[in-house]
Amino acid sequence: MNKEIHFKSGFISIIGRPNVGKSTLLNAILGEKIAIISNKPQTTRNRILGVKNLPQAQLIFLDTPGIHKPRHKLGEAMVRTALEACKEVDLVLLMVEPEEPTHEDRHIIETIRSTKRPLFLLINKIDTVAKQKMLPLIEQYNKISDFSEIIPISALKLDNIDRLLETIIKYIPEGPKYYPDEIVTDQLERFMVSEIIREKIMEQTKEEIPYSVAVVVEEFSEGERLISIRALIYVERDSQKGILIGKGGRMLKEIGTLARKDIEGLLGTKVFLELWVRVKKDWRQDERVLREFGYKGL
Repeated sequence: MNKEIHFKSGFISIIGRPNVGKSTLLNAILGEKIAIISNKPQTTRNRILGVKNLPQAQLIFLDTPGIHKPRHKLGEAMVRTALEACKEVDLVLLMVEPEEPTHEDRHIIETIRSTKRPLFLLINKIDTVAKQKMLPLIEQYNKISDFSEIIPISALKLDNIDRLLETIIKYIPEGPKYYPDEIVTDQLERFMVSEIIREKIMEQTKEEIPYSVAVVVEEFSEGERLISIRALIYVERDSQKGILIGKGGRMLKEIGTLARKDIEGLLGTKVFLELWVRVKKDWRQDERVLREFGYKGL
């Protein structure tokens, strides 16, 4: 007699310090890009939901902003969003780099201990270190906390991702499908477009520019053969506006060209993209403006 297979479903939060590879992991699990990635910290600002459908389970992942010591209202909102996500899930994935536990890692572990959820430690970027370093590292983390599982992975190289998914299924409860099979994310197209534009800004600029930028899609008009998009890029100072536009408008044109290519891939149609840069002084410290821009956790 065959044992009856019960369908499982659950919510899983991905947390950790900035730049440990949380968004790369989400994209790797889903097999497509829904979260922007960058080698700059604090890339993810909002909670991003991704759905992984398997024959026996539906796994709903929440990619969260990196937990860090905030220096402005935006940072406070990002950290609050990440910590709140731990309270509403069935399981928490804490990502760290393959190095000795930092003060920040220890602080995160201590902070989320009270959530009483199963906690996996994911040691990411194992492709960058020698294998013999992993066992002593695992022993160090075992002394800090009683993790439900410790799994070394490489989100970039897809190492151990299948094992991670199999292990997650063991911990999540039986439940229904919360989302239809065709749903990969709950993010609206406007948000995805604004994130693509912000990603290209992060790739093309340096120093304080990536952190001082917010992108708001003001117009999204669907025609028969083309989608017209008008987006406003907000910065905090006139000098930043000058850098973003560039000499003769070259920088803004390059950002627009790169963004349009990815947006067309996302939407599956031709796109006319219009970008404008505006100054909104110290917007990261203004709660009213942050709400206008759609940031949660305030």
